Amino acid sequence: MELNEIRNELSVRGKNGIGFLSSAVVIWSLITFIFLQSFDIQQKNIYMLFSTGLMFPLSVLFSSFIKADWKLKNNPLGNLGLFLNIAQLIYFPILFWGIIHHPNDAILFFAIITGAHFFPYGWFYHTLAYYVMAPVISVFMLFLGLYLDGEKLWLIPLSMTIGLCFLVFWNRLDYRKKMI
Repeated sequence: MELNEIRNELSVRGKNGIGFLSSAVVIWSLITFIFLQSFDIQQKNIYMLFSTGLMFPLSVLFSSFIKADWKLKNNPLGNLGLFLNIAQLIYFPILFWGIIHHPNDAILFFAIITGAHFFPYGWFYHTLAYYVMAPVISVFMLFLGLYLDGEKLWLIPLSMTIGLCFLVFWNRLDYRKKMI
């Protein structure tokens, strides 16, 4: 089987990771809600971290709901998706540093890390959506964070949620095109 055929199979069977992206929409919506509360910034950051624990169970639930194969067994590249996802965790020391030394910027660090980690999924799922949206989200979050300067931080997770919704929509279009 040719490499691009394998990648297209991943795209179709895994539905471009839409189950995981849908889970991220829920989590970033929850983070938006957290950042709209009157807690102090340290509490918001802790709740933000705890909310990420919902990622895997929600991803499995959404993948089941849309009938996407999130395990991708019997595909030579199936395990690569897991490694790409775990790679994001390697950047968490930056997030922890931000929580400790620059608590108002931690949400910005998390949004940039999340956006940037999508880039290799462009290759994995053989779709342009991830290639484009990873730098768009990361750069937009940077400029938004610079503009906000520690104020109205809830706009960062809200913007992330909107970006993720757009990524879900684009990946759904790509998936449908591959089904034809």
